[in-house]
Amino acid sequence: MIAIFGIVLPALASCRAISEFLHDDEVVAEVGPVKLYRSDISQVIPKGLAPEDSVRLAQQYINTWASDIVFLNIAEMQLSKAEQDVSKELEEYRKSLLKYRYEQLYVNERLDTAVSDEKVDEYYEAHKDKFVLERPVLKARYLNISSDSPMLPQLKKLMASSEANDIMAADSIAYTSAKKFMAWDGRWIDIAVLAREFGVDHVTALSMLKNGWIEQADTLGNISLAYVPDMILKGEYAPVEYSAPTIKDMIISARKQALVSTLEQDLLKDARENGQFVIF
Repeated sequence: MIAIFGIVLPALASCRAISEFLHDDEVVAEVGPVKLYRSDISQVIPKGLAPEDSVRLAQQYINTWASDIVFLNIAEMQLSKAEQDVSKELEEYRKSLLKYRYEQLYVNERLDTAVSDEKVDEYYEAHKDKFVLERPVLKARYLNISSDSPMLPQLKKLMASSEANDIMAADSIAYTSAKKFMAWDGRWIDIAVLAREFGVDHVTALSMLKNGWIEQADTLGNISLAYVPDMILKGEYAPVEYSAPTIKDMIISARKQALVSTLEQDLLKDARENGQFVIF
C-alpha cells in the first residue's frame, strides 16, 4: 500500500503567503520516502501570476508529481526484473538521439537555404500535378464599416477599381472611416482566409459571391463587404506565386535528405577504407 501525505495545498490568502510558500524550502508533499520541496515548485510558477492562479498551478504540479511517483512505484512492484530492464531501449534511444543530433549539426553547417525564383519555377513545372487546388484561391479587398457611413458608396467604387491611385485612395479613406480594411489584391489567398472575416466557412462564402462582391450586414448596423477581382477555382492549378513557399520548403527538404544520404554513404565508405567496417 502506498501512502501519500500532504498532497493538497491549502489555499493562500495573500501574495505574501504565496511568496512564503514558494520560497520556503520545506516539504509540501510526500509519496512514501520521496519528498517535494517548496523550492521545487517555485521554479515552475511564473512570476507575476495572480495569487489564485499561482495556487492552482501549484496544485496541478503537486498532483502530477505525485501521480508520476505512484505510477512508478506500482510499476516497480508489479513488473518483473526482466520487464523493468529498460537498458536496451535506453541505449537504442541514446544512439538514435546522438545520430539525430550529429545529422542536424552536419546539415545546419552545409545546408543551402537560398532558393531562387528560377528553381521555384522549374520545380513547379516539373511537379505541377502536386499543386491542384483543393479550395479556391483569390485576390480580394475587404471592408467592415457602418452601413450608414456617407463614405460607403465612394469606398465601394474605389475598391472595385483596378487603378493604383484608386486603391491608394481607398486605403486612405478606409483608414479613417472603416472599422477594418484588408487588402489582398497583391497576392493570392485561400478563400478560407476571407471567409473567416464573414464568420462563415469557405463554401458559404463562395455561395455569397455575386458579381465579384460578398456583402453581409450584421445586427449592430455594420456591413462587411469584399470585392474579389480574381479567383482560381478548386481543381485548377494553383498559381506558382501562391505555391512558392511550399515549393521552397520542398526543395530545402530534398536538400536536407540528400545531405543526410551523402553523409551516411561517406561514413560507410571511410569506415571500409580505414578497415573499421568489414563484412565476413
